Amino acid sequence: MEEKLKTVGKEAIEQLRSVEDLRELDSIRVRYLGKKGALTELLRGMRDVPPGKRPVIGKLANQVKESITSELELATERLRTKEREARLAAEAIDITLPGRRPMLGRKHPLTQTFDDVIRIFRSMGFQVADGPEVETEYYNFDALNMPEHHPARDAKDSMYITDGILLRTETSAVQIRVMEKHKPPIRVVIPGRVYRRDADITHTPMFHQVEGLMVDEHIRFSDLKGVLVAFIRQMFGKDTKYRFAPDFFPFTEPSAQVSIGCTVCGGSGCRTCSDTGWLEILGSGSVDPEVFKAVNYDPEKVTGFAFGMGVDRLAMLRYGIDDMRLLFENDMRLLQQF
Repeated sequence: MEEKLKTVGKEAIEQLRSVEDLRELDSIRVRYLGKKGALTELLRGMRDVPPGKRPVIGKLANQVKESITSELELATERLRTKEREARLAAEAIDITLPGRRPMLGRKHPLTQTFDDVIRIFRSMGFQVADGPEVETEYYNFDALNMPEHHPARDAKDSMYITDGILLRTETSAVQIRVMEKHKPPIRVVIPGRVYRRDADITHTPMFHQVEGLMVDEHIRFSDLKGVLVAFIRQMFGKDTKYRFAPDFFPFTEPSAQVSIGCTVCGGSGCRTCSDTGWLEILGSGSVDPEVFKAVNYDPEKVTGFAFGMGVDRLAMLRYGIDDMRLLFENDMRLLQQF
């Protein structure tokens, strides 16, 4: 019995001194001091010890238990200290490391393009006007000389909210609102969002436009060309190729489409310009007399011109972006370039 007690005590202390984590330490405690532990089982055998030897064996058993308990406490403190130091080391902040710079925002290429377009036209004496994005058919179509059978009024092309109410398909609607409130001379540009059912590499369902309107006495088509050529040269460079081609718009007559050489391929032909080397940037023309009649202007006394351009397409051309959808995806690899 005496030898067994000494052996159990020696084994327990050796294991406690070499233990490396608290979970293993608890396992050792149960192994020796638990209800079915080795020392507990030996103490239950005290009844078989001759009465004369019980005091000696009992004293030795207490000494072994105290030694194991004491070593258990030391091991517990040692492992808890080790665990605490490891946790503190993991949470430590190295104040000698450089700080992490927050990512700085930049103006989106569309915003930059808007700003530049407006700046150029302001320098030519144009004021900035604004209007609602939710429009009535009257301002969006009727007053702009688009009859009821016009295809642009079809629900397949325009986004209707209710009968007679839709998301505006162009900022031209604001031209009517401006002319209703003001008499000539008028010289305004109208930036804003517009909506159409269209989506591909050069079209999105929501896009951005800048409309322009000039109304006064003796405004000629040549004035329109002069303003637009000045804009093109300031926006894209004085050597930019451009061309005017006849076109048709219900609210202007005569009308012209204006294109510039594709800046993505340099005019050699690519998918962005449909291999033509040219990209249309705006539509324009002399204001149709019917539009003047809708706002109670006398078409015999005043003339004017209007133009409209897609700012998204201008941004693509200016920065060499070959897919309009990239402008709306918030990809930081693209945005960080600006």
